[in-house]
Amino acid sequence: MSDVIASDRHGSPTGAAPERHVPGEQGLWVFLLGDMVIFAVMFVAFLVDRAKDPELFGAARESLDLTIPVTNTMVLLVSSLLVMIGVTGVRAARHRRAVRGFAGAMACAVVFVALKGVEYTHLVQGGDTPDSNPYFMWLFILTGIHLSHVVIGLVVLGVLMLRARRELPSEGRQRVFYEGGACYWHMVDLLWMVLFPLVYLVA
Repeated sequence: MSDVIASDRHGSPTGAAPERHVPGEQGLWVFLLGDMVIFAVMFVAFLVDRAKDPELFGAARESLDLTIPVTNTMVLLVSSLLVMIGVTGVRAARHRRAVRGFAGAMACAVVFVALKGVEYTHLVQGGDTPDSNPYFMWLFILTGIHLSHVVIGLVVLGVLMLRARRELPSEGRQRVFYEGGACYWHMVDLLWMVLFPLVYLVA
């Protein structure tokens, strides 16, 4: 999120002290923090259920193939890097670079969604459905809700790419779109970085 944090360090051409501001706008942060609180509540509920039957949760977790989840983790990390490149490109008025960054992040989002579809298909074909046991119920709930955020993020990235293609600057009201979109995508990435070890790795 260095691109977002650094947004308040831009000095003016006259050398005046940089104006500090919240990336995006305050209303967006209320939404993002509220969303993260909802996920935190679900994570706690997952842990409570796991504490009730650790053997079942452990056996179900060990039955998973981690190839796709690990790949998706790497895909999301790369996507955040590309979003950072996109935002810094817009700030530097290097719009072609910004378009490539946002387009690359969109490609990562598509890969994530496609791989998630493959993972779900394999689980269901193997008899592991939300009705199988509490572990798989939570796996489908948590990853499914996160997947919906990725799909929304894909649309957001598309809007950012189109704005960069039109060479709209990251100043004034335009700044809110770029920084807000980047903040949303970084939140999607952050949620997965908590969800992945919690559901797939931690015994």
